[in-house]
Amino acid sequence: METQLDPMKDDLPLMANTNYMLVKHYVLDLDVDFKSKVIEGVIVLFFETGSQYRKTNSSGKVSCQSQFDGTCKMRAPEPCHVPVTNVSARSSGTEGNDFAVCGKGEEDTSDKNGNHSNEEQASGISSAKDCCDIEHHGNKDFLLILDCCDLSVLKVEEVDVAAVSGIEKFTRSTKLTGVSKELENLRNQIVHELVTLPADRWKEQLYYFTRCSQAPGCGELLFTTGTWSLEIRKSGIQTPTDFPHAIRIWYKTKPEGRSVTWTTDQSGRPCVYTMGSQINNRALFPCQEPPTALSTWQASVRTAAGFVVLLSGENSAEPVQLQEGILSWYYYVTMPMPASTFTIAVGCWQEVKQQSFTAAIQTNTEFSLPPSQAEFRLVWHEENCDHHVEYPCRFQNPAARLQAVIPYRVFAPQCLMELCEERLLWLVPQCLSAAYNTLGTHPFSRLDILIVPSNFSSLGMASPYIIFLSQSVLPGGNHLCGTRLCHEIAHSWFGLAIAARDWTEEWISEGFATFLEDIFWAKAQQQLSHDEVKGQQELKALLRWRRLRDEVQNSEEELQVLRPKKESTGEETESGASVVKHGLKAEKIFMQVHYLKGYFLLRYLARTIGEASYLTSLRKFVHKCHGQLILSQDFLCMLLEDIPEQKKSGLTVESIFQNWLDTSGIPKPLLEEGETWKECQLVRQVSGEVTKWIQTNQRIRKSGKKKRKQNEVIFQKLLPDQLVLLLECLLEEKTLCPRILQCLEKTYKLREQDAEVRHRWCELVVKHKYVPGYSDVEKFLREDQAMGVYLYGELMVNEDAKQQDLARKCFAAAREHMDASSAKVVAEMLF
Repeated sequence: METQLDPMKDDLPLMANTNYMLVKHYVLDLDVDFKSKVIEGVIVLFFETGSQYRKTNSSGKVSCQSQFDGTCKMRAPEPCHVPVTNVSARSSGTEGNDFAVCGKGEEDTSDKNGNHSNEEQASGISSAKDCCDIEHHGNKDFLLILDCCDLSVLKVEEVDVAAVSGIEKFTRSTKLTGVSKELENLRNQIVHELVTLPADRWKEQLYYFTRCSQAPGCGELLFTTGTWSLEIRKSGIQTPTDFPHAIRIWYKTKPEGRSVTWTTDQSGRPCVYTMGSQINNRALFPCQEPPTALSTWQASVRTAAGFVVLLSGENSAEPVQLQEGILSWYYYVTMPMPASTFTIAVGCWQEVKQQSFTAAIQTNTEFSLPPSQAEFRLVWHEENCDHHVEYPCRFQNPAARLQAVIPYRVFAPQCLMELCEERLLWLVPQCLSAAYNTLGTHPFSRLDILIVPSNFSSLGMASPYIIFLSQSVLPGGNHLCGTRLCHEIAHSWFGLAIAARDWTEEWISEGFATFLEDIFWAKAQQQLSHDEVKGQQELKALLRWRRLRDEVQNSEEELQVLRPKKESTGEETESGASVVKHGLKAEKIFMQVHYLKGYFLLRYLARTIGEASYLTSLRKFVHKCHGQLILSQDFLCMLLEDIPEQKKSGLTVESIFQNWLDTSGIPKPLLEEGETWKECQLVRQVSGEVTKWIQTNQRIRKSGKKKRKQNEVIFQKLLPDQLVLLLECLLEEKTLCPRILQCLEKTYKLREQDAEVRHRWCELVVKHKYVPGYSDVEKFLREDQAMGVYLYGELMVNEDAKQQDLARKCFAAAREHMDASSAKVVAEMLF
């Protein structure tokens, strides 16, 4: 009986059989066509035989068990190591290369037996399907499985790497002594030598990856595409060892593909970008998506002149003109990372030029460290990074260790250039140096920041070497912009350089980034007193507590668990396939439980241990575990081992699992802390202002329509987070009269505040049917799509005809460019 997964909900399947064959490097050669909304080209994959290939059956062939057989033994993967490099710009000798084979005009090549098929099969993950096909003669061919969705695969072939001029040097290695020179085996041996070159030969390695990717084909391979996978085989090849280790795939994306979004920017110009889809990058290129499948990549992207290509790459690419009106952009990465972190954005972006003061900060790599950091830097200098495989690690590079502010660029649509210069550009070096001052060496050598189109469904997204920010962070002062930038910068350490081995443990990435954003932002603001920092952080904790309380009350319990797979976390099948639990639930991407509960766990640990000791342990953890994939227990065990006295107080990994990670709802230790934030001075100040507004509202209601002279009430100036709390408290009032709402807006200039404040203002407008504010709601739904989804629900729940018409009108205008998950959730609210 076949087990199906609904492609629009439930769990996300990771189909790739990475334990049999593992991609080590991708070479992408792509054309971006805005007229057809298609990305088309060629990808060449270089493999190593996987860790499980030696598990053979009695006949000496690799055992090809069903991937999700109930009797299949589950195993936890070995720890994987992510190299981090500090590399200068690529030499001009290999920059902007064109590829000899580009697959233009290829048609689907199905033979009469259907071996080359581009038809999508509703295969899901089958409990009955062998991972090897059975030929008519009864022998099993090895089946390579890649993650793939919404792609038109045109052709797959083996690459004749042995035909590359100069490749002979890789056949003279002593490692090849005694090995058969039979041609197919020779090709695989060449690929093996190439992917295992020492780190100090990275330039040579990239050069030969490029040359090999241009080599001629030496035979087409049989393939079939399914709903979630691309399955490839070579007739007569029965083991991963003998399967071709360099293959070329001609393919093109589909306009409706869910890995990228085709839209227009704020200036009305066409653009396309990876928006952080729930299905990751499998609708952009065939790949291996399990987080343990760490690889490097290089990409040449061609597009019409006038467009700028930004991509996850170590180099700041400069365009090369291939012919009139066509430019090529080349990027590369030498740090192995999951394919899901690959990011691209193509549009008419403009660089926001740096002023003289930021340029001066950036070029000064020396940075004065406080004594505590000078001390831990000395430890780093004396230690080798022997916890990961050998590579040119930035943590071992003396210049990188002193680089407080890495080189950065800011890009935006033309119409937002001035606002970016005013609100964002000057914040970047301050936030980068604050992060460095907290955690030390930056894991990545440079950073691009892009203001993405208004249909972006989040406030920000971090990828290697590039951060996407929503336009919603720009208006209303620097507070929201600064805190969100700090959050995304924190992902360089937690989420990228140190990542979850199991994607269901999102809290490892988001909880750490949320916790660290407060610390980074306090340092970035500079010259704040200890009491001011503490007050801001206590106020933020209260706001997050209120958000967590509301979310717990209004969400499914199973989505509130930070470690939903519990003891099975990190396990995979023998082939390497697995699932991401709840990975395809549309509503999950709007939930913040993993941000908030993760933040409160780390805050609880910091308060229990002491913040100074905690941050010291965090720095040690970064030094020890950068470049690796981790599970929750890896961090918790190291933390408790580093501070053994905590075990005496009953703080154990098991108790943390029980209270924080393995259960739904609000953790018990957090319930006990809830009242303490009300004593914060900033919170007390808000409470006083709330009382004034409630009393004023009562007086106006009692006076009725008679205009009586009111005693003037003096309201205090509030910080952005105080305004958020004020409006949330007023939302709890049953009735606020129109004059109060008018006075509120005028007093605090709410229309000019940041998006967090304006969101609460719109909620007040909707709740009290304040018609003069409907234009504010409409503008918010149009320009702040990253935050406006649930406003649609509030417009509908009042059962007010005007509000429902407003919701439908706004949705009709935005739907075409909305991201798929947002559109699905909103449609369910409206219809």
